[in-house]
Amino acid sequence: MFVALTRVTLVPSLAMLFWAVPASAQEWGEPPLSERYAEPQPAYERPPVYEPPATYDRAPATYDPPANYAEPAYAAPTAPPAPAAAVVRRPPVQPLPPEFIAQVNGAPLGGAPVKSDKPDPLVVKLQILLDRVHVSPGVIDGRQGGNLNKAISALQTMHSLPADGWLGPDIWDILQAADDRPVLMDYAITDKDVAGPFVPVMPKDYAEMAQLPALSYRDPVEALAEKFHMDETFLRRLNPDADFTLPGTIIAVADVGANAKAKVAHLVADASTRQLLGYNENWDVVVAYPATIGSADLPSPSGIHAVKAVAENPDYWYRPQVNFQQGNNTKALRLPGGPNNPVGTVWIGLDKPTYGIHGSPEPTKIDKTNSHGCLRLTNWDAQELVKLVRKGVDVEFVDQTPTASIAPVSPPAAQPSSQPYEAAAADRYPEMPPELR
Repeated sequence: MFVALTRVTLVPSLAMLFWAVPASAQEWGEPPLSERYAEPQPAYERPPVYEPPATYDRAPATYDPPANYAEPAYAAPTAPPAPAAAVVRRPPVQPLPPEFIAQVNGAPLGGAPVKSDKPDPLVVKLQILLDRVHVSPGVIDGRQGGNLNKAISALQTMHSLPADGWLGPDIWDILQAADDRPVLMDYAITDKDVAGPFVPVMPKDYAEMAQLPALSYRDPVEALAEKFHMDETFLRRLNPDADFTLPGTIIAVADVGANAKAKVAHLVADASTRQLLGYNENWDVVVAYPATIGSADLPSPSGIHAVKAVAENPDYWYRPQVNFQQGNNTKALRLPGGPNNPVGTVWIGLDKPTYGIHGSPEPTKIDKTNSHGCLRLTNWDAQELVKLVRKGVDVEFVDQTPTASIAPVSPPAAQPSSQPYEAAAADRYPEMPPELR
């Protein structure tokens, strides 16, 4: 009861207090303006306007630098350093003897190479000279082998000699015309050789390869080896101290000469010799290449077919329902172009669906392994051939025991597509770019 009375009597008291505030505000407030500024203030004067002198010269005075002054060189802005790229981890190689290059260039034409597991100077010279006359020995590595023997046989056929593959005086006489300069030459690595792009770690799985922008060379060594038709290890052994990533580095390489120019009117793929021969209109041999021709499971065609389309640096169309299955890849894939593409840098499609002549990402395995029915060459041989053929050139496959032509090609399973004609073409030519189907 006491608390309630106190609250009631407090409210009127507060009200009376606030009503008294206006009366006391004039006592505690600031003095009026008339009292704060009792003294008169000076009048505001505008500052004088600046007038330039009559002889004012707006042009700046010229400055003559001292006689020994040198203009600083212009330095272009540098881009931020790119992150270090992965490199190919190559095992060390055993260097060839320092006198090996002189032994190769000075090897006399004649005689027979000595059988050895080491590179032979005379074999190196023979391989390069054969390459110069457009009879490919495969990779140049200084070793004897089947590809060297078949190249000698093709040269004999080219000159209407018995094709026995025997290295005799007649072969050396023919090669004498091509021995007009050293077979090994100095080469300065260029900016283009090391520019890339490179793929240091090339996947084997097609699904992983399909994710890459291009199936490029792994490093400058691989690019330079293919440029000069050489085995990569042999190139490194020949130049053990070379920095292949540095432009201007001088290395020793094979001087294989220019590509063939004679047009090819007929091609003959001989499965018994595993060789592709190119003939002109008069049926004279003008080029010859070692080749991988089909396999027992997927043989190459038999009979005569024709070139239907050609393409350089093609994409690869993987169709497991049509040709073969790679690993666990059961879906169709499109692999980008490049020298490490499954068909290399060239595709020469035939009129028999899914078959063709093409390059290879592994030149050392030409005629050493099987193919999936197609005819496989080294990239450099395929690049030469593609310039010599045209659509309609006949391709004859001989000595093919299990023939692919007898067994009809199973029609591919129908797949829904918004572009039915493109899908049908892709099934017919899974390794060919769409613009050439």
